[in-house]
Amino acid sequence: MNDRRKIYEGKAKILFEGPERHTLVQHFKDDATAFNAQKSGTISGKGVLNNRMSAYIMERLNAIGIPTHFIKALNMREQLIKRLDIIPIEVVVRNVAAGSLCKRLAIKEGHVLARPLIELYYKSDALNDPLINEDHVLAFSWADSQELEDMMTLALRVNDFLSGMMAGAQLTLVDIKLEFGRTQDDNQDIVLADEISPDGCRLWDSTTHEKMDKDRFRYDLGNVADAYQEVAKRLGILPLTHSRTTTAIKGAAKKPAAKPHRKKRQP
Repeated sequence: MNDRRKIYEGKAKILFEGPERHTLVQHFKDDATAFNAQKSGTISGKGVLNNRMSAYIMERLNAIGIPTHFIKALNMREQLIKRLDIIPIEVVVRNVAAGSLCKRLAIKEGHVLARPLIELYYKSDALNDPLINEDHVLAFSWADSQELEDMMTLALRVNDFLSGMMAGAQLTLVDIKLEFGRTQDDNQDIVLADEISPDGCRLWDSTTHEKMDKDRFRYDLGNVADAYQEVAKRLGILPLTHSRTTTAIKGAAKKPAAKPHRKKRQP
């Protein structure tokens, strides 16, 4: 990695300049953070798992006509992607009440929504990704009306496809956070960006409702890597004989209630 030009490094991924025009290499790290990085740790092998799961899902989304930035997997931790102009909006689709929705509206966790609920958040670590509405997006020219419609339409299509995929793996897609960007060609098409993995969506076992996602790290539920592996196994990405990974957590709070009140908004 040292001889490549780094374009950007985030909490869970590094982007390097790609081998061709308008491409990047996306490298998945083992780092894990929560509550605006007030809690941090490493989950050995997480980057490998997330790379493989995201590649698996993105390939299938491309195949059914949902455009993504994914081009191909390069190795265990990296994939070749299209270089995009990222729109600073997180599109969250909720199927079951969880996370900030429960806190904000005093709704019991696990309440099944009558229909998928779309929420928009402005991407800003400094502001803790505040909840916004469509008028904010248009007033600040973060996207135009057609782009916003495309993003929301694609988000619902992704949610519908993944809900079915996860149901086949005895998992419930509780909610999912999606990001989009514009292609850097003349068309400037809106395509799905970032990743799809247990880092960015809530997944519960369909029978026991056991959490199988990053909430295990957020709330010290333990067996984080095992949960990610189990998701990959159920999707048919990993064989049952795949070696175990380990989790090393730094700065973990003893109880969720003891965490600071001013913490990063979770989807």
